[in-house]
Amino acid sequence: MNAPYPFTAVVGQDDLRLALLLNAVSPAVGGVLVRGEKGTAKSTTVRALSTLLPEVNVVSGCRFSCDPAAPDSACPDGPHEPDRFESRPARMVELPVGASEDRLIGALDIERALAEGVKAFEPGLLASAHRGILYVDEVNLLHDHLIDVLLDAAAMGASYVEREGVSVRHAARFLLVGTMNPEEGELRPQLLDRFGLTVEVAASREPDQRVEVVRRRLAYDDDPDGFAARWAGEEAAVRQRIVAARELLPSVRLGDGALRQIAATCAAFEVDGMRADIVMARTATALAAWAGRTDVLAEDVRQAALLALPHRRRRNPFDAPGLDEDKLDETLEEFSGDDDPDSDPDPGPDGGGPGGGGGQPEPDAGPQGGDTGARPEAGEGGAPQASGASEQSPARAAEPFRTKVLSVPGIGEGAAGRRSRARTEHGRTTGARRPQGALTKLHLAATVRAAAPHQRARGRSGRGLVVRRDDLRQATREGREGNLVLFVVDASGSMAARQRMSAVKGAVLSLLLDAYQRRDKVGLVTFRGSAAEVALPPTSSVDTAAARLESLPTGGRTPLAAGLLRAHEVLRVEKLRDPARRALVVVVTDGRATGGPEPVALAGRAARLFAADSVASVVVDCESGPVRLGLAGRLADELGGAAVTLDGLRADSIAGLVRDVQGNRRAA
Repeated sequence: MNAPYPFTAVVGQDDLRLALLLNAVSPAVGGVLVRGEKGTAKSTTVRALSTLLPEVNVVSGCRFSCDPAAPDSACPDGPHEPDRFESRPARMVELPVGASEDRLIGALDIERALAEGVKAFEPGLLASAHRGILYVDEVNLLHDHLIDVLLDAAAMGASYVEREGVSVRHAARFLLVGTMNPEEGELRPQLLDRFGLTVEVAASREPDQRVEVVRRRLAYDDDPDGFAARWAGEEAAVRQRIVAARELLPSVRLGDGALRQIAATCAAFEVDGMRADIVMARTATALAAWAGRTDVLAEDVRQAALLALPHRRRRNPFDAPGLDEDKLDETLEEFSGDDDPDSDPDPGPDGGGPGGGGGQPEPDAGPQGGDTGARPEAGEGGAPQASGASEQSPARAAEPFRTKVLSVPGIGEGAAGRRSRARTEHGRTTGARRPQGALTKLHLAATVRAAAPHQRARGRSGRGLVVRRDDLRQATREGREGNLVLFVVDASGSMAARQRMSAVKGAVLSLLLDAYQRRDKVGLVTFRGSAAEVALPPTSSVDTAAARLESLPTGGRTPLAAGLLRAHEVLRVEKLRDPARRALVVVVTDGRATGGPEPVALAGRAARLFAADSVASVVVDCESGPVRLGLAGRLADELGGAAVTLDGLRADSIAGLVRDVQGNRRAA
């Protein structure tokens, strides 16, 4: 097996390396979330950290890595004999995005539990990660039910496996590290808050630094072991510094002045709850220990805020992450305490003081390059304009609001989410069936009914039930799935009135926010002038869709048929990629169609394609004014879907609380 890429050989990414090292010094900081574009060494850096962690002592033969100094009294492999332990490297366990719940938390042999009363338990990844690192690549794509398990384990420091009253518990304290590309979708706020620190990474824009990245990577690929050997000295130095910082950590003093600055900073940036204050305090303490000091300084508090607060300030997925550093400096200055030492601090080992990043890793890798706040520019999204057509600059969106629930009729089997009914592994029990593969959710009553008629033939003599594999029944459950919500937005001249387009964009943003909360994929098709275009292919990144919508210009004719045909093609391609995910088409228009011969008839024929394929749809009627033509309602009839006005889309409107998207169902 090749040697891993050395941690100290990573070029740049100073904030990322510092955040990981602080967690190595103090696991109580709570883990790291790494956000950034693809190809920025996120995974490489995280995997390299595991080689720097000190070895751990574990009870010999314990599958749950119990600490011999304080063994877990409830360990399934206990009770443990004293003085039987061994040392091994700290583990880094990777959780695949497509892992099952049993793979994460472990599996219980239900057949032996029912028939013999034996807790035959096979540990999962949480047991392997205990006292080590649990790494989730593309954490934003993890299924909701696995995220819930992670939240519970991270909060309680233990994992529970329960199957029909039979339960197993074991300790599960781990350093949670996740990486993600924001373009592929955001994390739920609950999981965001569980990560102690967050770091934004981007590729350097400095040619010299990019050259060094390529040079080192090619050298590693040619000779991994030789490359690692050349960095062995630097790796050993950082490893020793981690050990020294851990030993110093209990002696670090967090004075009242520093604590007041922490509390004032969290209050000034209006973060929710008290977790941010606690994480900042632990991070500032770890920064001081990493710098070789026993006092927390204002510089430590500032660096802790830059790492612990940006992801806790986001109120919705459209908010850009980050922190106003001028405001941060003003707050720290206003609440500067008098209990910090007046003299310059001891620079600590290797001369690295807290300034300029709170004691960052050795500067041999070069400064962090690039603009980490840069976001991809949205394309103009303009289609060719008809002769003489005028284009208006983009209108700002109105304030989003809470929308009605739009759901797809019937029962699906798509990815877990919160929109439409579906057969899932989680939810309310609706029946039972024979298991296909491993049994995961036992239907106890159905199992007993299946085994009861055979008890005499099987020679039952005691009180126990004689259960065979063929008697076991899997519970069938009904929950919710996420859908593909495809927005088809009219950006023609008839929609171009400033106030009107602002309201339309506000409505679409509201629906995008609802799609984010319900774990949907979204896509955006726009039409104006003489053609339609796919402004955003189906994606899980609703903030990207919001950015494209915000920059959408208006003007020109209304090629409604072209917009519908382009949307139909998007659905056809997406059906091949993800056949289980059902679609919901949201057409935002006033229903007018212009341009070309018989534009209204063409739009009707295009709409009937959706009805023929039984695609759920809803038309958001944007028509305004005292005289209304009702064209959007006719379009909804052709689509076989429903129509709702902009005002009727609000959840607090009189029109009702929940509206299923069903054929020929209309709402004023």
